[in-house]
Parts: sequence; structure tokens; C-alpha cells
Amino acid sequence: MCADLVQACWKDQRGKSHRASALLEDISASGACLQTETALPAGAAVQWRTPKAEFRGIVRYCEYREIGYFVGVEFDPRFKWSKKSFQPRHLLDVNQLMRR
Repeated sequence: MCADLVQACWKDQRGKSHRASALLEDISASGACLQTETALPAGAAVQWRTPKAEFRGIVRYCEYREIGYFVGVEFDPRFKWSKKSFQPRHLLDVNQLMRR
């Protein structure tokens, strides 16, 4: 679980580019969850950058919940996350907590 503000970019079915602020809610080696005020279409290619890393993937789901859209992204294998490549501002490692 984490929290960090990113700018998500994607193209719609017509090829028009879109950009929206997103809160990075969760991240793992295989994917991430973004919270946005805008719905992203399932199957859309999405990307965002941080000062040290770039992430690209495919939207697997987009669900509206009380406070916005939650967008599940499966990373492209070339853009997997690791703590070395990018550390969100607020990162809670549940595994580390369980070891305590």
C-alpha cells in the first residue's frame, strides 16, 4: 500500500491523448492501482513517470467507488516496479509489518 501523486497518460479508442492526476494507491512488481476522478477504459495503454522510473501497462479494470475511480493496471514486463527503481512518498510494506 502506498500514496503518491502521479500524472497518468492514455489514449482513447479514437487515439486522442488524455492526462489526469492520479493517486498511486498500491504498487507491486506486476501492477498498480490508481485512483482518479476520470474513468479510464479497460484495455487502454496507460503510462506515468516518476523522477527515477517510467511505468507502462494495460488497464485491467476501472471501478467507481465512493470517492473516485479505482484503476487496476497490469505492468508491461519491461516496466516492472521495484523498491530500487521507485519508492513512493508513503509506502506501507505489509510483509514487513507481519514480520514484526
